[in-house]
Amino acid sequence: MRFLFGVIVGAALTIGAAYIHDTSSTRATTGQGMAEQRPIVNWGVVERNVRLLQEWVTTEWRRITAG
Repeated sequence: MRFLFGVIVGAALTIGAAYIHDTSSTRATTGQGMAEQRPIVNWGVVERNVRLLQEWVTTEWRRITAG
């Protein structure tokens, strides 16, 4: 049980850190001057995947509880 809790907390911390990094306004210095950092995560893809997961869970839950 502690292992599962640790995995969930670790995933949440990783996602939180990536979100904080992507929303910060820091800049990286390159040889050609200042350039904006690219985000670590494509949040549009994450949003789409979460929506698909929610739809799948909802469909499966209805299938399980209906019969």
